[in-house]
Amino acid sequence: MIRVVLFDLDGVIRHFDPALVVDIEVRNGLEPGVLAGIAFAAPLIDEVTTGRITRAEWVSRIGHLVGDQAAAEEWGAQTWSVDDALLELSDEIRTAGLTTAVLTNGTDTIAAELAASGIADHFDAIFNSADIGFAKPDVRAFQHVLDVLGVRGAEVLFTDDSASKLVGAARLSMSTRRFTTVDDLRGRLRDAGVPVRGAQAPERSGRGELAGGEDTGLER
Repeated sequence: MIRVVLFDLDGVIRHFDPALVVDIEVRNGLEPGVLAGIAFAAPLIDEVTTGRITRAEWVSRIGHLVGDQAAAEEWGAQTWSVDDALLELSDEIRTAGLTTAVLTNGTDTIAAELAASGIADHFDAIFNSADIGFAKPDVRAFQHVLDVLGVRGAEVLFTDDSASKLVGAARLSMSTRRFTTVDDLRGRLRDAGVPVRGAQAPERSGRGELAGGEDTGLER
């Protein structure tokens, strides 16, 4: 029986507009994709998502490597939107008596970002790789969640927009679903016995918020 529904953050709950990154690069005379190419490459991405460097240090290093600190700072301050339909789903799951939580490959600013945006109010727990010291798909990140919540893997359903992140969860016998839409996830939850309503139309997406930073698309 599913007792916990565990959500990824970026690409599931909140979303970044790739057109904004293109605009930053064009205006600063940078090659398309260079910012993400540097930001999400190892070992830099591993260091920030496991808490070995701060988000501020991460952005500073991106600026140094790209040769344009101002562009890196602007990239790090992108706006993002929240999928209200996803938050409503989490609220519905909690009303049914289940626990919902977030597990994100994030930076040291996640707690403040989610508290300020109100996202944290819709979940029972927030788990951040930068605090845990291990990032998805490392099994140790998922085991940390199980230990804190006091549940077995078979009692958890995990959804992430990146298929590669599901592997660690599956190794601990969690049910998994690659996230595509809220309606698709509702169907998967219903199939797993979670008492949620069927697909809703139309889905709604979005409150615009100012990102302080976590995976300014870190989930890659």
